[in-house]
Amino acid sequence: MSAAAKSPAPGAPPGRGALRRNLPPARRFLAGRKRVLVRLGGWSLLESAQTFLGGYCLAQALDRGFLAGQTGTGLLWLAVAAASILGAGPPMRGVFAQLAELTEPLRDALVRRAVRQALRRAVTDPARTDDRADTGAVSRLTHQTEIVRDSFAGLVLTVRAFVFNAVGALIGLLALAPELLLVVLPPLVLGIALFLATLLPMASAQRAFLDADEAVAEGVGAVSAGHRDLVACGAQADAAERTGRLIDTAERTSRVLARWAAVRTVALGVAGQLPVLLLLVTTPWLLRQGVTTGALAGALTYLLQALLPALHSMMTALGAAGTRLLVVVDRFQDATAAPVPPKVPDLDADPAPDMVAEVGPPRGRRPSRTVPAVEVRAVTHAYGPDSPPVLDHLHLTVRRGEHIAVVGPSGIGKSTLAGVVSGLVAPDHGTVLLGGEPVTGVTAQDLADRRVLIPQQAYVFTGSVRDNLLHLRPDVTSDELTHAVRVLGAEPLVHRLGGPDAVLDPRGLSHGERQLLALCRAYLSSAPLVLLDEATCHLDPAAEARAERAFAERAFTDAARARHGALIVVAHRLSSARRADRVLVLDGATPRFGTHEELLTSSALYRDLFGHWQHTPPPVGS
Repeated sequence: MSAAAKSPAPGAPPGRGALRRNLPPARRFLAGRKRVLVRLGGWSLLESAQTFLGGYCLAQALDRGFLAGQTGTGLLWLAVAAASILGAGPPMRGVFAQLAELTEPLRDALVRRAVRQALRRAVTDPARTDDRADTGAVSRLTHQTEIVRDSFAGLVLTVRAFVFNAVGALIGLLALAPELLLVVLPPLVLGIALFLATLLPMASAQRAFLDADEAVAEGVGAVSAGHRDLVACGAQADAAERTGRLIDTAERTSRVLARWAAVRTVALGVAGQLPVLLLLVTTPWLLRQGVTTGALAGALTYLLQALLPALHSMMTALGAAGTRLLVVVDRFQDATAAPVPPKVPDLDADPAPDMVAEVGPPRGRRPSRTVPAVEVRAVTHAYGPDSPPVLDHLHLTVRRGEHIAVVGPSGIGKSTLAGVVSGLVAPDHGTVLLGGEPVTGVTAQDLADRRVLIPQQAYVFTGSVRDNLLHLRPDVTSDELTHAVRVLGAEPLVHRLGGPDAVLDPRGLSHGERQLLALCRAYLSSAPLVLLDEATCHLDPAAEARAERAFAERAFTDAARARHGALIVVAHRLSSARRADRVLVLDGATPRFGTHEELLTSSALYRDLFGHWQHTPPPVGS
């Protein structure tokens, strides 16, 4: 079960309980870094000054310059505003330097806590053979720590930007005309309060929805696997009733989640759009109160260029990254994830404080910059000089350790994108980087060492099962081979074929069996980046879910792969998109990239695909 879907303690709301558990150590973590916070606030105040000057200088340029017939004065005020924009570079550099002093110690603290949890489990129960628990420890040690670091950094940046932009804008409004605050401030405060009130209920609803969605998948998978026994025992009605209850629960939780999402949308509208509307409506009254034309223009500048963009970014970050951060951090606080008996020897010399209260890296050590696993920069590609581009100036960044799903209608360019990223298709324009290095100008072996692409039509050749599975990496050990076959659920197939040394005939394999063998081959390769181009379309949903989970966790079991590992899945089922960290929706000239919840709001095509997937029965497994 994924971290996001893990059930909370009985009797406590998931969001509120997680907040109560994590708030005290979070306070201790921040209290231990007061100097960093002060320096971060100082650099941000300079950004507030730039925000203040943007609207104030425009107002003065109009009132004292252009409208008063003093063109030179107006240009001088605009020059001051331009200088403030050019001077924003050093403060932003200072902000990011202090941000690293917050995020890197947090990541290091989480890694130490995950190691302690795993070691204590091994000491208290050395005979434990639960592979899922071991995989969970590896995921917490690598993937989940990166999720926390990235989400925390994004939250700090967006919340800081809103707070200090709001300070600069509100001071500017007060300096221009106090009456402007009477119009702008009430809807802004009301919308923010309404949004904050939805955070905990939204987290609870999201977690309940994930629990219900996973329960449906497990229940349907169990019924599908045992349908012969159910028929033989005459238990069809009981199985149908149980499955129906699971589906009804999932429907109820999805409706609750949708209602809270609607409330959040209303909050964004109240805080983001109502101030502008009220300012326009009350313009005659403001003019009668002596507010100048320049002051009104400055107020609109504050709203449209500073307050509203920062507000929208903050609400999006808190709604998506904030919920994800709370759920994942709670995995490190969950006692069931790391049982600590009363008498366990100390496993390292340091005390074991709470996960976010631990000290950061030694002084003088500079945190390393994270290189994205994949960067697609302004890529354009068409299949002919007179053909419209399939990919048109596409930008995409996939972070290391990230699981991405690509969706869109047939022929929109999903497989083309997979080919471009893998280096098999040269784009007409643009650049593709894997681990910070271009895919062009390298040998086929270099590309094979950096990525592996599995297309829809899986390739299997006449030879032994072992030869097929070790085709990309002949030096695989027997233990590695056994592990890959087990985690991908291919043990029954290999056993039926006669074992690893049996000779197989591709003509005797179904499409699903070919795909399963190809997936095992890709899993054993040394390439950190995996691209699955509908490579599981002939598998049943349970087998597909198992394969995608295996690949999502594969990149973190090996230190070399973890450096630039990621998973990109061209999805043909809703479940594949739901399992991904983010989803890329290819929609012609307007691709969208975000989480499932964000895309349900921002992409009409994704909503249509979501409804189509929900009403399309899954194909029969091969």
